[in-house]
Amino acid sequence: MAVKKFITLEGSSFRSWSDAARNAITDASHTIRGIDRVDVINSWAKVEEGKIIEYRVKVQISFDVKREVTEQ
Repeated sequence: MAVKKFITLEGSSFRSWSDAARNAITDASHTIRGIDRVDVINSWAKVEEGKIIEYRVKVQISFDVKREVTEQ
């Protein structure tokens, strides 16, 4: 039986919300192997002088927890 782990991350981009989500996954994949799902929980933008200057998202990712097999 597989065990899944879920973690919440925030990502940002100067271009779009989809880039912000992609950046969060790309950064996480440097240290987490086997990411198999992402859910966008929330999105918002930083605004200055009436213009969006940064897109941000909160995402939840999941991956399988690898178990070590021990000899008996």
